[in-house]
Amino acid sequence: MKELLLIVLAYLIGSIPTALLISRNFFGVDIRDYGSGNMGATNTYRTLGSKYGTMVMFFDILKGMLAVSLYNFLPYYLHSSNMWDRTNFMIGLGLAAVVGHIFPIYARFRGGKGVATLFGMVLAVQPVIAGSCVAVFLLVLYFTRYVSLSSIFAGLSLPVCVLWIWNDDVVLYRVFAVLVAALVILTHQKNISRILSGDESRVPILKYRDRRKTRRK
Repeated sequence: MKELLLIVLAYLIGSIPTALLISRNFFGVDIRDYGSGNMGATNTYRTLGSKYGTMVMFFDILKGMLAVSLYNFLPYYLHSSNMWDRTNFMIGLGLAAVVGHIFPIYARFRGGKGVATLFGMVLAVQPVIAGSCVAVFLLVLYFTRYVSLSSIFAGLSLPVCVLWIWNDDVVLYRVFAVLVAALVILTHQKNISRILSGDESRVPILKYRDRRKTRRK
C-alpha cells in the first residue's frame, strides 16, 4: 500500500507542468500553442529562448530524480541489501514520473515527450549510464544541431549500455531500457518525418563554429 502511494506521488511530481508554468508566468502564453505544441524543454528553447528552455530542462530532469528518491521514505528499500528490489522500485517510481510528464493531470493530460524526466530518472538509478547517454546526446548535437535527433540517439544508447556495455543483471532495468528506446522513437515520429524532409529546425548554439567554417570557404 505504501509503495502504491509513493508511485502515485511520483506521478504527481512528474505531472508538474514546468514549461507551462514558465510560459504563463513569464510570457502570459500557453507553450503548447506554439512551435511543436509540446510542453517540453526543446519547444520552450525554440519558442521562448535558451534561458527558459534551460530552466525547463533543469526542472524536468529534477522531477525524475525527485520521483526516484522517494524510495528513501520506505526503510525496507533504504536499508535492504537486495539491490534487485530497490532498483525495481526505483524504476517504478521513475516511470510513474515520466508518465506524469507525458500525461500531466494538472494540464489536461497534454504534456511533453518525457526525455528530460527520463534522463533524471536514469541519472538517479544509474549515474554512469546516464553520463554515457549525455555524451551521445552532446556528440550528435554538436554534429547535427538537431535536439530531437540527439534525444533519439541518446535513448537508443540506453539499451546498448545496459544490455551490452555494462551488462546490468537487473531484468526489469533491461526491459526498461528497451522500452525507453521504443518510447523515444514513438514520441519523436513527427520529428523524424521533419528531419527526413529537411523541415526540422536546428538549435542556434554553434553559430560561431558555423561562421568560422563560412570564412574559411
